[in-house]
Amino acid sequence: MKALLAGLVVVLLLLQWRLWAGEGGVSELRQLEQQLAAQQAENEALRLRNQMLENEVLDLKTGLDAIEERARSDLGMTREDEIFYRVIE
Repeated sequence: MKALLAGLVVVLLLLQWRLWAGEGGVSELRQLEQQLAAQQAENEALRLRNQMLENEVLDLKTGLDAIEERARSDLGMTREDEIFYRVIE
């Protein structure tokens, strides 16, 4: 009876060790949960960036305001009735 009880205790200890420290145990689970949270945060940031880019593309396809803004800021273009002043500090 004592041998059986000792064997059960040993098996229980081995299972507990595997649960807490072994492969696929609680520590690995926590690490994977942290990786998952980081990946989800990165995915959300990329989702927002993609949405902004999609809105900009749609605006460029449909509206002249965005095209005019790009021409002014990127190419330094002005309208015919405007005078461009450059301030140098």
